[in-house]
Amino acid sequence: MAIQHASEWDRDAALTTARILLEIKAVNFRPEEPYTFTSGWKSPVYIDCRRIIYFPRARKTICDLAAEKIGRHIGYETIEAVAGGETAGIPFAAWIADRMMTPMAYVRKKPKGFGRNAQIEGDVPEGKRTILVEDLTTDGGSKIRFAQALRDAGAICNDTFVVFFYGVFPGAFDTMKAMNLNLLHLCTWWDVLEVCRERPYFSEEALREVRRFLEDPMAWSKARGGIGSAEEAASKGITAG
Repeated sequence: MAIQHASEWDRDAALTTARILLEIKAVNFRPEEPYTFTSGWKSPVYIDCRRIIYFPRARKTICDLAAEKIGRHIGYETIEAVAGGETAGIPFAAWIADRMMTPMAYVRKKPKGFGRNAQIEGDVPEGKRTILVEDLTTDGGSKIRFAQALRDAGAICNDTFVVFFYGVFPGAFDTMKAMNLNLLHLCTWWDVLEVCRERPYFSEEALREVRRFLEDPMAWSKARGGIGSAEEAASKGITAG
């Protein structure tokens, strides 16, 4: 089921972001040879948000939209620090922090093994309301780990922002909600499909197969040798981003 946008502004921002991602070829459709994520999900689609950093006008527009979305949904004077998740979240966190005029730090995937701030670089935003920034999320696993690292270090981290949310894998919102972590995103695969109606970026056959995946990702993944449920992913002790 497609994720509903909160407002007309959110919808416009989502479609603008989707158009940019298609234009810079960050969107990959490969139904005939599915991608396998670290979590075990099989998917005919893959998004490479790292490509955004190469294109100055694209990244400016996306980071402007990101800062505006955070302001609209959380508050323009509420966030006191921005933290990027290693590695892909770091440049986006830096650009967004500049626009929001806040301090910026980044969170390592693992502690470096020494020092008081073993997992946080820059400085620890102790007692400050901090938003965690990454490029994308699939099932939300890495967001929870990064947010917990920030909390353990003394930051108040109840919000996370990503440019792209897959919006199809089960349990992502529920898992983050259980951790008191609010997810903001600019666009999803449903927005990409909507923009694909405007121009023939991909073949109609590929688009049909992607729609089948989006309508039932668990069955699509399981039929192609991937995991078929959130419980199966949890039992393997692995999560995606």
